[in-house]
Amino acid sequence: MTELKLVFDEPVQKKKAPRHLADMTPEERREVSKEMGLPAFRGTQVATHYFTHLSDNPDEWTDIPQDLRATIAEKFTPKLIELVTTRTTDNGMTRKDLWKLHDGVLVESVLMLYPDRATVCISSQAGCGMNCPFCATGQGGLTRNLTAGEITEQIVAAARVCASGALPVGQTRLSNIVFMGMGEPLANYNPVIQTLKNITLPNPDGLGISARSVTVSTVGLVNGIEKLTEEGINCTLAVSLHTPDDELRDSLVPINERFKIREVLAAADAYEKKTGRRYSIEYALIRDINDQSWRADLLGRLLKSRNAHVNLIPLNPTPGSKWTASRREDEQEFVRILESYGVPVTVRDTRGREIDGACGQLAASEKAKN
Repeated sequence: MTELKLVFDEPVQKKKAPRHLADMTPEERREVSKEMGLPAFRGTQVATHYFTHLSDNPDEWTDIPQDLRATIAEKFTPKLIELVTTRTTDNGMTRKDLWKLHDGVLVESVLMLYPDRATVCISSQAGCGMNCPFCATGQGGLTRNLTAGEITEQIVAAARVCASGALPVGQTRLSNIVFMGMGEPLANYNPVIQTLKNITLPNPDGLGISARSVTVSTVGLVNGIEKLTEEGINCTLAVSLHTPDDELRDSLVPINERFKIREVLAAADAYEKKTGRRYSIEYALIRDINDQSWRADLLGRLLKSRNAHVNLIPLNPTPGSKWTASRREDEQEFVRILESYGVPVTVRDTRGREIDGACGQLAASEKAKN
């Protein structure tokens, strides 16, 4: 039990984030309203404005008496994040936002537009404690966990941008959310679960986005995967494997010293069996490190009888790092070998290299200025 606690420990915060309606269950929102001496439905009204109309501006809450709006806004929608800078690339189809939290901590989110969807990649922690050496966020260490409010605010901000009509595609709807930004989601378990509920509950209690359109990534916290399996949310699970052999994974993904590949895949299989959702294997291709044909062969043998899809990621190198993307021919051979085992595989579209697109790069460069 001691080890379980270590994975889910909350880093100490110097200054606690204000409580936001996104930190509350629908029942708690109504209770807070009653504690304020107001009818319970006021909490639901504010949630309707926030989740359905994407509004946290009390001047727009015309169904709430004007003399109550400021007090209700202070209680339910305190300012949690502030935009520091935005960078765009791909003709505006990729947008990276850097956010400053209430205590000055920096986190990132990335909005990516495709012909059939709009996806936001969000952060669940400021920094990351998993210490993967090829990751910009991992190199910086863990500052603290984010609250459900701070995570949800990134999503609602992206939804507002989509709805504003200011994007190259005009007005659109945020359709997909991936927990693949800064941090290990399952190491910040309870706020992430609350955020998943904020995403998937129907209006007015949440954003009403299908769980099938949400992906939660993990480096392989087996106890976290097991807990997620029992939640009944049925989002897509993505496992950042990065190599099929324990010897290399011990150094690439240090948590592997605790949860070996066999245990991680067994937990992912149990998740797939319980939810009926095929899981994803995330594999960053790193030149001369994990892109050898024999590793592709081993990965193919590991996955050929599993309901899993491999997402190969050409590494987005960080400045000064010895790690870099695989050669094109090695990437193609890796794909060919996996396909020969009947394993579904795609190569992720690489976006945002010129805007510090790798997770943690923009926050690191901003810190370096100060």
